[in-house]
Amino acid sequence: MASQFAWPQQIDNDAVANAASDAAHHPAWARNGRVSVVIPALNEAANLPHVLPRIPAWVHEVVLVDGHSTDGTANVARELRPDIHIITQQGKGKGAALRTGFAWASGDIIIMLDADGSTDPAEIPAFVGALLAGADYVKGSRFVQGGGTADMSLTRRLGNWGFVRAVRLLFGGHYTDLCYGYNAFWAHALPALSLDCDGFEVETLMNVRALKARLRVAEVPSFEAPRVHGVGRLRPLQDGWRVVKVLAREQRAFSKGGNGER
Repeated sequence: MASQFAWPQQIDNDAVANAASDAAHHPAWARNGRVSVVIPALNEAANLPHVLPRIPAWVHEVVLVDGHSTDGTANVARELRPDIHIITQQGKGKGAALRTGFAWASGDIIIMLDADGSTDPAEIPAFVGALLAGADYVKGSRFVQGGGTADMSLTRRLGNWGFVRAVRLLFGGHYTDLCYGYNAFWAHALPALSLDCDGFEVETLMNVRALKARLRVAEVPSFEAPRVHGVGRLRPLQDGWRVVKVLAREQRAFSKGGNGER
């Protein structure tokens, strides 16, 4: 089926670079644009020392969504960043955690960050820069120049490749990455995403609905590192199947002229 969606206007790369530099070195703009970082966490006490201290000082607030951890995650977070906001997750799964955090965040810009050390807080200025340059929604990509991954099996790589092409076929656009959770957006764009899922498929849902809502989308290079400590909770087969169901649901809604909400 041919896409009826026009890919959002290309964001000028020079404008992104200049705005990212301003965000990194001249954070006075933050008086007019507060940034909230939302971090879902479940038993990540050992990893938080590799994440929280590296968040730029000009970030307005850090919201850690605790999924009922039993390893002292909340205590470690408070020791590392006394001004952190710790809220208890409603429901189960990454999608539920993010929805909880997004509802609580008060910033003009919301950024998603993983608690396991796989996403680099030093990249935050690039995401903010793309938003300041005109994007509504910014997604990290491991497959554009400057991006990369050290934590992706062949199975996951092939699955992501297939999903990217499925989204291009079903919804149009030029995404280079899909199942990756380093995203940022203006808070006013959140209602257009209308999030209603609980698991890891939330990353795909956000990207597809940003496209369907005709938001101005930009991709920025991002490097995915292995988690520092512990074992990841992603289950490639089960979570891959959840992504398939999300894409099928969104396509059915697209065909009927809806947005895919349950």
